Amino acid sequence: MVREKILIIDDEEGIRQLFVRLLHGDKYEVHPFERGAQALDSMQRETYDLVITDLRMPGMDGMEVLARVRQEHPDVPVIVLTGHGTVESAVEAMRKGAYDYIAKPVQTDEIELTIEKALREKRLSEENRILKEQLTERYSLGALLGKSPKMNELFTLILQVAPSDASVLIQGESGTGKELVARAIHTHSARSKRILLSLNCAALPETLLESELFGHEKGAFTGAVTAKKGLMEVADGGTLYLDEIGEMPYSLQAKLLRAVEQGEFLRVGGQSQIHVDVRIISSTNRNLKEMVESGKFREDLYYRLNIIMIHVPPLRERNEDIPLLSEHFCGKFAGKMGKPVKGFSPAAMEALLAYEWPGNVRQLENVIERAVIMTAGETIEKAALAAEVLVVPSAAPSEDYLHLPLKKAKEKLERDYLLSILKRHFGNVSLAAEEAGIHKTHFYQKLRQYGIRFES
Repeated sequence: MVREKILIIDDEEGIRQLFVRLLHGDKYEVHPFERGAQALDSMQRETYDLVITDLRMPGMDGMEVLARVRQEHPDVPVIVLTGHGTVESAVEAMRKGAYDYIAKPVQTDEIELTIEKALREKRLSEENRILKEQLTERYSLGALLGKSPKMNELFTLILQVAPSDASVLIQGESGTGKELVARAIHTHSARSKRILLSLNCAALPETLLESELFGHEKGAFTGAVTAKKGLMEVADGGTLYLDEIGEMPYSLQAKLLRAVEQGEFLRVGGQSQIHVDVRIISSTNRNLKEMVESGKFREDLYYRLNIIMIHVPPLRERNEDIPLLSEHFCGKFAGKMGKPVKGFSPAAMEALLAYEWPGNVRQLENVIERAVIMTAGETIEKAALAAEVLVVPSAAPSEDYLHLPLKKAKEKLERDYLLSILKRHFGNVSLAAEEAGIHKTHFYQKLRQYGIRFES
């Protein structure tokens, strides 16, 4: 059994010895110090679970000890000892972060109870921290987060395709995290120690895009005063991520095809072929197959880029991930802003779960950032959410229902009803079935019938 280490600071030897006699044994390991400075020096070398310090001491007093411990070891609780007439100081110490205080003359029962409470809370805090880290690790791949079946499938696919050098085409709506998928693939590939470069094909006009991608020679065009390597050349041995590949001008697609197929290209204005070994990962929010059929995208390039297709699901199709993502963004922005925000009220989370998220994860991140800014306490309330999230959808039948055959319209209505009631109960099937007025087994049958997968 590992003993918890307690550091005692008091200038009275009798008090120090009392704590040693009372606490030293199988449960605790006691380290007494006469001066605060000596104790803080020891904390630089040793790890302690609890600090007990007298408030009034010569030299460094207990308030200064408290301030230093809170600053340098914020996870270590501090209990202050106070003599007659200094209870107000002890209360002030608690305002500044002390866990509790013990009044002198000390009572053994009070000492044991206060210490046990402080250490129990520290253990719980540590367990929660470790659990949160484990959950994040379990439900993440790099910066991608999710625990839904669709995200688990995505993680599995990423890990399967990453070790190969095959070209990957990532499809998904704006804001779903396509670049994060590309980074995860690179990170888990044999090229992970080499460079990963990104280029947005929609961000530059054709001439600049060609120069940025393939480089140019000196004098190739007005302003080309020196030769320049393109990203394809700089990424040699690594990975090149081409975002919004569907926006690449048709005239450049043949040059990219040759570079992908043969690993060679010419700089703009160049005469010598440059040979590279680059893995191409591309992404789009457009339907490239339809663009091929309409003659806007080269069919041969499409098939070269689409050796492996990865679809990133929109947020509305993985509703179970909204609480995990929301907590992650809340912690991220609260830490960045130095605010005490720790979570969401049930009403706020219900609103987040009920929203359709047309802007996907990027929109959710922006909404949570705003909510953290608007929150003064520890809990984000519904009122702190952006107005767009709080809009209640009309109860009137949508055009989707009106233009469907009766049987299909009934099925769609029933599926939407099941999803809505599950959202209200945060995926709890038992509560959802109770509200629906049907047996839980029947509810599960309905979920399977419509392909709805929720963790109960």
